[in-house]
Amino acid sequence: MKLQLLSDLHLETESFEPRPAPGAELLVLAGDVDTSWRSFELFRGWPVPVLFVPGNHEFDRRDVDATRTELRTHVEGLGLSMLDDEACVLSDAAGLRVRFVGSTRWCDFDAFGPGQRERAMRAGGYFQKVMQATRHGQPFDAAAVRERALECRAWLATELARGETGPDWDATVVITHFAPSLKSADPRYGRQPGTASFCNDDEALLSGARLWLHGHLHCRHDYRLGATRIVSNARGHVRKGEAEGFDPLRVVEVFG
Repeated sequence: MKLQLLSDLHLETESFEPRPAPGAELLVLAGDVDTSWRSFELFRGWPVPVLFVPGNHEFDRRDVDATRTELRTHVEGLGLSMLDDEACVLSDAAGLRVRFVGSTRWCDFDAFGPGQRERAMRAGGYFQKVMQATRHGQPFDAAAVRERALECRAWLATELARGETGPDWDATVVITHFAPSLKSADPRYGRQPGTASFCNDDEALLSGARLWLHGHLHCRHDYRLGATRIVSNARGHVRKGEAEGFDPLRVVEVFG
């Protein structure tokens, strides 16, 4: 199966016209498409199915739990499918079945281990203040993000324990917004406490997937850990030079 992957388009401020990639059988949107949600209209009538996993900024200035319902209604009304701690199986042109496992997978701040958690959470507080989101009537602060992140991880662990292949699927592709490894850290900033707001330590889960797609970091990655390939194709902000080298028509092969 051939996948077109886009993330971190930030169409609430960026000017970008998405186009279908030749040969792609599916479009994957790995989050942070548009804080305002208006630009999801650009994907209405897309020539192939579209799978969307929410990014953190889709929740800006909103209640996290209510948004999960409202965002689904919005994007599904445009013909997109949203995966929010959910899985689905799709077949490619050759009849091979791919299980797509999708979760925002918020950061749990343990990327550097539990001993560095408090420091990472202090650094992460800045990003939560920028989001201005809420949950259970309280600010969606670093502690609340960690709580939601652990819910995501528990679901992912259970789903991936079913195996990379199974009775109803020939391969597994994971889609998260947050990265599954520190190897996806943005090279511009290196590894610092704030990096734990972008990367998780999910390397123990990788064996359950043939391919892991993510966004969030405004840079591109394509590497392997064991038998799992990790790919991101984030665009980022032009004003910061983050879109240099971004290929909007890039296609990733599941069985390549």
